[in-house]
Amino acid sequence: MMDKMKGQARGLEVISPVFRDGCPIPKQYTCRGHNVNPPLNILKVPVSTQSLTLIMHDPDAVNGDYVHWLVWDIPPGTEVISVNSVPVGAIQGQNSSGQNKYTGPCPPKGTGTHRYFFDIYALDTTLNLPPGATLQDVIKAQKGRLLEHTSLIGLFSAEE
Repeated sequence: MMDKMKGQARGLEVISPVFRDGCPIPKQYTCRGHNVNPPLNILKVPVSTQSLTLIMHDPDAVNGDYVHWLVWDIPPGTEVISVNSVPVGAIQGQNSSGQNKYTGPCPPKGTGTHRYFFDIYALDTTLNLPPGATLQDVIKAQKGRLLEHTSLIGLFSAEE
């Protein structure tokens, strides 16, 4: 998508080599496949960034926004998050199932297509939270520290 202002450089971006923004997430990265995180590429990180945070969540979940993956203190030089991995030095927090790991898309049958947001936050600090901290802990620690934010949205349906 082109920026509205010609010549304006795009800022922070997150893309995946296995699905495009607004398109289906391949089954292998879901509970119906290998249930491992898809590869992600992080581009154009602001120069003053001290750390990145990744929050993968499903706002269409039946019982409210479901956190699938929570990772912070990702080094700002990280350009690739490989399949089934966490960047060296990064910390994982509690997802909505109470585990410190990635859990893939797994919507119940009959609930339609869900959107899965891979939100990347560039921060002017490190969060220094302990492993297992919650989304609320991360949000509180990030308050006032945000330089830029971007999202990649993948889709998945139990009917696929």
